[in-house]
Amino acid sequence: MTAAETPNPPAAPANAWQFVRRGLLSDYLVLWLSVVYFAVLAPFTPGFASESNLQTILAYALPILVVSVGLTLVLIIGGIDLSVTSMIALASVVGGKIMSADEGWLAGNALAIPVGLLAMLLVGATLGAVNGFAVTVCRIPAFIATLTTMMFVSGLAIWFTLSRKIGGLPPNFLLIGQQLWIVAAITGVATWLAHSALARTLYGRWLYAIGHNTRAALVSGVPVQRVIFFTYVVCGLFAGLAAILLTAGLETGNPEMARDNLLDIVGAVVIGGTSLYGGKGRVIGTVFGVLFLALVDNSLNLLGLHFYTITMIKGGVILAAALTDALRNKLLASR
Repeated sequence: MTAAETPNPPAAPANAWQFVRRGLLSDYLVLWLSVVYFAVLAPFTPGFASESNLQTILAYALPILVVSVGLTLVLIIGGIDLSVTSMIALASVVGGKIMSADEGWLAGNALAIPVGLLAMLLVGATLGAVNGFAVTVCRIPAFIATLTTMMFVSGLAIWFTLSRKIGGLPPNFLLIGQQLWIVAAITGVATWLAHSALARTLYGRWLYAIGHNTRAALVSGVPVQRVIFFTYVVCGLFAGLAAILLTAGLETGNPEMARDNLLDIVGAVVIGGTSLYGGKGRVIGTVFGVLFLALVDNSLNLLGLHFYTITMIKGGVILAAALTDALRNKLLASR
């Protein structure tokens, strides 16, 4: 057989691998997965595509997105914050104790709402500062520091209220949660600010530098300890904002608020492409991750699956995302 007659090797496997590779490295992978998931499940899940259910998905996803965005910043520097849901719970009951018409410290006072809102944000920021201090000054590993904060603050919220929910919140405060467009506007502004900080400011470049290589960032003149401390404060501030949205939406201050949402929050950030190794992540990816998990959670509930079954499935999805993250890192390293 002559050289001219020699058949070319099949290119299909190589082309298929290139397609998969491009998909894995795409910033919009999770968005396309969300679209495909919705399209596949909609015909088989009663009410999944209805307008009222889409509003339900949005109402659930928006507060989760706020706190997930804050956590994204922490993961980019190679940290972790397991205490965000406990921050939400404590901020919720502190705000309730201030504003409640039944038992509030400023019941009936015109300053009740502004003071209550400020207090909820300050609770989150203060607890974030505690985490930042533990990590930067005390040199405690972030996992241990924030796990300890989570346990202590969860117990504090329950002790503070004697396990009771706080009702009687002012109607003007509840209006925040009752109007979906207000929640969407607040979430949109907070998300845009975080995105802009990451993409367009020196602070954002410092975050990525610290996540890539802390020692190299320090040698380059980055104020590493101050940046890490400030990032934990910002994460706490976002948790306080999420507490405002959730408390207004649920109409009570709840010492167990968001207790079961830690898996969704961390999972959404990881699914959205923020690396567990630090140094990589985008706010828009977190938006896609929250959307995907919200669709999964909602559809499984509509299908009537048990809570623990849903948790197992979401855990499997997050594990797949972590494995995908490891594969993406290997592909990027091989470029």
